[in-house]
Amino acid sequence: MYDDFYKLKGKPFQLTPDHKFFFNSKGHNRAMAYLRYGLEQGEGFIVITGGIGTGKTTLVRNLFQELSNKNVMAAQLVTTQVDPDDMLRMVCASFGLAHEGLNKATLLHNLEAIARTRHTEGKQILLVVDEAQNLPARSVEELRMLSNFQVGEKALVQTFLLGQEEFKRTLQSPGMEQFRQRIIASYHLEPLSGDETEKYIKHRLQLVGWEDDPAFADEVFQKIYDFTEGVPRRINSMCDRLMLYGCLEELHTMDEKAVDDVIEELEQEVSYQKPGTQGQQLLASVSQLPSRGTGAQMSASNAAPEMMANADEFIYRIQELEKEISSLKKTMRNEQKLLRKAILLQMDMDEFDDVE
Repeated sequence: MYDDFYKLKGKPFQLTPDHKFFFNSKGHNRAMAYLRYGLEQGEGFIVITGGIGTGKTTLVRNLFQELSNKNVMAAQLVTTQVDPDDMLRMVCASFGLAHEGLNKATLLHNLEAIARTRHTEGKQILLVVDEAQNLPARSVEELRMLSNFQVGEKALVQTFLLGQEEFKRTLQSPGMEQFRQRIIASYHLEPLSGDETEKYIKHRLQLVGWEDDPAFADEVFQKIYDFTEGVPRRINSMCDRLMLYGCLEELHTMDEKAVDDVIEELEQEVSYQKPGTQGQQLLASVSQLPSRGTGAQMSASNAAPEMMANADEFIYRIQELEKEISSLKKTMRNEQKLLRKAILLQMDMDEFDDVE
């Protein structure tokens, strides 16, 4: 719609990650350098973390584009809450290997076999795990076994892990020492600076043939940065709405009023939530709870500083507990299946004894 109005060759601010729009900011350039370094080393793990919408998936797309003409067999695994028992199955599936109904030893054997085969062909095996913050610590530990595949002193599998900030807590948890020792480099991706935000917006517009229609008043970029805090996904979302607003209002110059109107619209939408508001919402909910007596009474105003400081940690712990509960449920289901089989087997043996 607005691309036709402004005579653009496409939509510059689509939310779907696209390597063609990759913006080489200081942070993204450094992150790509770490990924390239990992490929050169060909061993261990590279960890890239960053907040929601900072461009981690775009990094992966850009990396895969660079690898298209190289001797690298790469696979991407976008994780959900994967139990340890399913981790290797998902890795096998991402490389197109058989995985249904196979035990752990067979899965590892198949992975090592394909890694050795590709090594003899002069190819490198790369596994990229995106959204790694969804993995329980035990599932991450399963990936460590892939680093044991070697020919001489040459590792056969290289693994990159990209995740949100809470993934760092997973790596710092007890029992992850061996995994941490195999991380050869890690980098935390920060949002764009104010100057980079302006360059980012112009970069995406220029890629679709923008010729200063619409023009942007100088103060517009600072307001966009203040509202989005330099997070690329939020910049895309806001600029997309700003361009649509300009089209509907038939504007050829984006000024401060246009940005203010769009911000007001976004703040009124149910789908919109500024980063960092989870803790505030949690505090607001707790403040509505009835007190349980004078001995345990604490006003929300007195509890606020401590709760705000610990809200994100509290939310993280809840998420970790949910992961563990999911894993325990699956373990219980498996044990119930084994118990039923044992009971049926015992019944068969009892019937056989009766016949005897």
